Amino acid sequence: MSVTVFAGERSWIESGAIAQCHQVAALDGMLHVAGMPDLHPGKGAPIGAAMTSRVLYPFLVGSDIGCGIAVFPIRLKKVVPERLAARFPDLDEPVEPSTELPLGYADGFGTVGRGNHFVELAKVSELINPEKSGLLRGDLVLIVHSGSRGLGERILRAHTEVHGAGPAPDPAAYLDQHDAAVRWGSLNRRALADRVAGALGAELGEPLVDVCHNSVEIRDGLYLHRKGAAPGDGRDVLIAGTRGTRSYLVAAHAGADAGWSVAHGAGRKMSRADALKRGKAKHTVEELRRTPVGSLVVCGDRQLLFEEAPTAYKRIEQVIGDLEAFGLATPVLTTVPVITYKTAARGGRLR
Repeated sequence: MSVTVFAGERSWIESGAIAQCHQVAALDGMLHVAGMPDLHPGKGAPIGAAMTSRVLYPFLVGSDIGCGIAVFPIRLKKVVPERLAARFPDLDEPVEPSTELPLGYADGFGTVGRGNHFVELAKVSELINPEKSGLLRGDLVLIVHSGSRGLGERILRAHTEVHGAGPAPDPAAYLDQHDAAVRWGSLNRRALADRVAGALGAELGEPLVDVCHNSVEIRDGLYLHRKGAAPGDGRDVLIAGTRGTRSYLVAAHAGADAGWSVAHGAGRKMSRADALKRGKAKHTVEELRRTPVGSLVVCGDRQLLFEEAPTAYKRIEQVIGDLEAFGLATPVLTTVPVITYKTAARGGRLR
């Protein structure tokens, strides 16, 4: 039972998150907990952690099974942010799937969800490794962060109502449902991208990245749980910053000590309640609709606008620096937001 946190001395990690790592490490069958530099407390388990065990614990994956980030190249003839923001579709309204979905679950298909989920039109701002990316500076990409919506919640609830935070009594049965939710989340990200591209009159390419960060897999005969941690075993990963900062595409090459994982984002440094209270004291709603990098935010939920303010998150540069320092990832490129969609702006005005 060991805990390793991959964060430098300058990185602030909340003590509550460290305590949760040790609580998880004490579970029956748990072998190792790896905390990422974006580590922060979650509901009963840390977010930003990879947890290896002989036992499968569904609560360590959480309710949003299959949540992840996909990045699509997108082409637009002309970029006028104000006009494009007004053309974003209402991604709170579901659409009919064109094909049968995993487990036959269709509720909420084509919707982004709340919390830290988003769809973002961004542009490549810096090429750190031009040969690796295949993109050029100034190219546009569509970043989609969403998951399995209510399906993952239904799967977890069916377990917890009987077994609470205990292990899965039939790991194979849970994994079958889990894998279906992971597929559902990927299909949902594609549907969201198609909806936005269609509304903007844009040409959408195949995803450059589509990586899940809430999952469990069998590796070397053990269960590797990831909660807010992206697979880091030789693939490219988009590590999201905030709606007012850069995001980083990295080449991940983490090993066993890091649970074959890397960070999935900047990581919260404030609770939602704190972000709401402090944000209202410092900013107006209109100020938060345009970010420090000049991008626009589409968000019709006043509370969410404050809860997800860039100041509620850690510095993405520190997270990336830690990943580099510990040899877990190498930056490929950065993106900056142009338009970040959180939830529909009803009637063009914030509620």
